[in-house]
Amino acid sequence: MNIVITGGVGFIGSHTAEYFLKEGHRVIAIDAFAFGYDPAIKEYNAGLLSQYEKFHLYRGDIRNHELLEDIFTTHSIDVVIHLAARAGVRPSLEDPASYADINITGTIQILEAMKKHGCNRLVFASSSSVYGSRTQGPFRETDSVDIPASPYAATKRAGEIICANYHYLYNMQCTCLRFFTVYGPRQRPEMAIHLFADKIRRGEEITMFGDGSSIRDYTYIGDIVQGIAAAVAKPLGYEIVNLGNKNPIRLDKLIEKISNAVGKPPIITRLPDQPGDVPMTFASVEKAQKLLSYNPNTSLDHGLQIFVDWLNEYHPV
Repeated sequence: MNIVITGGVGFIGSHTAEYFLKEGHRVIAIDAFAFGYDPAIKEYNAGLLSQYEKFHLYRGDIRNHELLEDIFTTHSIDVVIHLAARAGVRPSLEDPASYADINITGTIQILEAMKKHGCNRLVFASSSSVYGSRTQGPFRETDSVDIPASPYAATKRAGEIICANYHYLYNMQCTCLRFFTVYGPRQRPEMAIHLFADKIRRGEEITMFGDGSSIRDYTYIGDIVQGIAAAVAKPLGYEIVNLGNKNPIRLDKLIEKISNAVGKPPIITRLPDQPGDVPMTFASVEKAQKLLSYNPNTSLDHGLQIFVDWLNEYHPV
């Protein structure tokens, strides 16, 4: 297959690209090398992927019509895995217009290019953030998602609705995967697990927002890639599917586990909860198991140790 991966040298994108390259597929990655963190990190990921003969990298923005036209004209695309987005809950409160432009307009541009060039299979990266502020779980795909807690979450819900529209109008095969807090090697440096582990091993203070009782369902990158690959292999028409670990943990307990993996005690500064943060994420994966044979099998303890070992090897103190 010829597979386009938007955001293809980011955290999730680079792991996804690596999986499909190892399986012998051709991967065409699109990445803007922009927003949120040092582009050198993506350069490193691009270097890893460039070792594969069937890897092609286009440096540019998914909103660039000419770029998409070039890609879809040059390559006969079988499926698009749309991971590119401006990520992050808290920054979206400061610049919601940018999030709407990249995450909504960009998604429409991708779908329009697919429609024009006869590619009708899309896997869309959505987010657990669409479930809003809730204190009861697990979260099921049939739950109401009418009140997102941040502009970022709203743009991801909008993306799902746009995919539904293109399925209705043009019979586009769209599987929307709601990712639950993905972590693992090559994770973005501002994400909690990466940030906490790095600061703990350096003996620096970490900031814990709230009293430590907030709960997240942390999902190892290998399990997420398993779910993406299954969605590529099995078009479902239009479906929304959770990909999580189904074992949420409190923030204070997470810090304790990271500390154990690092082998140093944490120095914690406590601050109030931040706007846009939600008290809980907790995935039901029954639908993913039924439709995609999804089986997350990486425990948090094991996944954290893999991550810390990677951090120490590639970013020594």
